[in-house]
Amino acid sequence: MIDWLDDTPTHFPPSSRALGPDSEAPGLLAAGGDLSPLRLQTAYSRGIFPWYGPDQPPLWWAPDPRMVLQTQNFKLSRSLRKTLAHFVRSHSCEIRIDSARAEVLAACANAPREGQSGTWILPEMQQAYLAWAEASGRVHSIETWMDGELVGGLYGINLGRMFFGESMFMRRTDASKIALAALVCLCRQFDIPWIDCQQNTRHLASLGAAEIPRSVFEAHLASVCQQAQPGPWTYHPSLWTQLGGSFADPY
Repeated sequence: MIDWLDDTPTHFPPSSRALGPDSEAPGLLAAGGDLSPLRLQTAYSRGIFPWYGPDQPPLWWAPDPRMVLQTQNFKLSRSLRKTLAHFVRSHSCEIRIDSARAEVLAACANAPREGQSGTWILPEMQQAYLAWAEASGRVHSIETWMDGELVGGLYGINLGRMFFGESMFMRRTDASKIALAALVCLCRQFDIPWIDCQQNTRHLASLGAAEIPRSVFEAHLASVCQQAQPGPWTYHPSLWTQLGGSFADPY
């Protein structure tokens, strides 16, 4: 049995009580509660995140193992490096941060997912993350713009020296990968060594993410989430040099 959360926003059971790998819902820890900024911040700082569908109460997860992209392990394929080089040199292409946060969340909610017929990024969840962003500035969107159009991006949460990736979308080829590459550059600049990817997918693995034990993940969070927030969250083309190679600053 899983715990049903009460009205105390800082209460969560220990992750050791999450359902195990042989259950129907591996990693499910608790149900109920709300999506207030305080509850969300408490959850993420402990490695817990909400994920649920229509007509369900909030469901809270702490999977074991955990999928993590260590920024030093980001895989920049030859084809993606070529795409990035073209993107960086084009005056009609740019990375923006938090300029269209609501649109990014909505686009992620509507993005097709392999093996999924619906979305877990429900309207109430979008509003909760936008309210958290307004209250604390901890929710960020990394946006790929081409010819004045938002063509891809991702959003996630920054706590201290940790970034928790939530979802990505693309409207043009590799637009979400470009946003992820920009996030890696920001994280390297800010000394954020890990990006949480939550669960294993082939796509994330191809970009360098790998599974680690939940205990290792939680120990890392205890070390980095209480550190000072980096910032400001802005993107200058000179940050592309964080990827190495010969990315020239076009400005």
